[in-house]
Amino acid sequence: MKYISTRQKNETISFKEATLNGLAKDGGLYVPNHIPSLPKAFFDQLETYSNHEIAFAVLKPFVSDSLTETQLKSVIFQTLSFPLPTVQVNKNSYALELFHGPTQAFKDIGARFMSRCLSYFNEGKEVIVLVATSGDTGSAVANGFYNVSGIKVKILFPKGKVSPYQEFQMTSLGNNIQAIEIEGTFDDCQALVKQAFNDTNLRKKLALSSANSINVARLLPQMLYYFLAYKQLKSALGDKKLVVSVPSGNFGNLTAGLIAKKLGLPISRFIAANNANDTFFNYLTTEIYTPKPSVQTLSNAMDVGAPSNFERIMYLYNQQLEALKLDVSAFTFSDQATLNELKNCYKNNHYLLDPHGAIGKLALDKSLKNDELGLFLETAHPQKFSSVIQKVIPSFKAPKVDLSHCSKKTIKNNYKNLCDLLE
Repeated sequence: MKYISTRQKNETISFKEATLNGLAKDGGLYVPNHIPSLPKAFFDQLETYSNHEIAFAVLKPFVSDSLTETQLKSVIFQTLSFPLPTVQVNKNSYALELFHGPTQAFKDIGARFMSRCLSYFNEGKEVIVLVATSGDTGSAVANGFYNVSGIKVKILFPKGKVSPYQEFQMTSLGNNIQAIEIEGTFDDCQALVKQAFNDTNLRKKLALSSANSINVARLLPQMLYYFLAYKQLKSALGDKKLVVSVPSGNFGNLTAGLIAKKLGLPISRFIAANNANDTFFNYLTTEIYTPKPSVQTLSNAMDVGAPSNFERIMYLYNQQLEALKLDVSAFTFSDQATLNELKNCYKNNHYLLDPHGAIGKLALDKSLKNDELGLFLETAHPQKFSSVIQKVIPSFKAPKVDLSHCSKKTIKNNYKNLCDLLE
């Protein structure tokens, strides 16, 4: 399998090259040049395989030109080192808990996988991993790449728009990890990162790679938890169809899920669960794609007004909106609706959500039919958002965070200022 840009199909490159490049030269995102179908027998017998065996079977076609089987098995072993349980919340709905990794967010999976791949790929050369975060990506990347030889990490995050707990996780490590606070929004951070990747002069001097879900090595392992969830829910499904609600910001999780579906995973349909940053919801509703400035909400990891992976999703569906709408619907919810759901789910189901999971559950509840079984992604541990939880559950205990010994560099939203820190 080779990789091509979403914007042109002429140049094909390896998984290794796509990982090291991060973003295509034409500004597009790398996608597989084809998606194979896994055999039906694999899905029929899925519960008989270990999680590592499932991950190997799913990922091997995508990386075999760049990783040996032994290397891939080692990467998977180090990536899937914590549980990914499904938990029943009510009669027909389950939560997929993706927060049992070291930084308590789903992004631990992609960050750990990518960091291990890069440790094979950098061949002794210094690589600068440049990443924009609205919260959890920075934490996961910092932890996943900490002390990885030959790699320096620069994390851009918007000032005043991440939780203290998230900031602590990004700024407390030091060594090869540098946190850069931008006086702006997440969209500003993301724009600076893309500007750096499109700067040919800068890239002649520096070996840059991304660690956002724009990087295929971050994106592809996110397919795995859909397979592992299906393995757990297979017996509960019976004759029902599986519907998955995905809290969506940059749309990496949804993109990975759609690739999993194209591989043959029997997910009937997906729901994109949005907060007030409703660019994708508006596209499905109006058929006009209009990126806009992000709006700050209680579910800050989803505060993205111009989702990067939209380009990948449309590529997967050959720019055909009607085909996309057969597989994906979307809903949008306010902060007040989020708070209400946090309170109601805890009271009625004795299950503590985080703000992103709350939106995922709201979308599922609004859409689920009688012949369907629902799964929503619980993308981060509730304690990462203790100030939000305490608004409706005052008894919730917040983790203590001391930022006084943490290290960060604050700069204005200016590309030259960023370059000064990179060079």
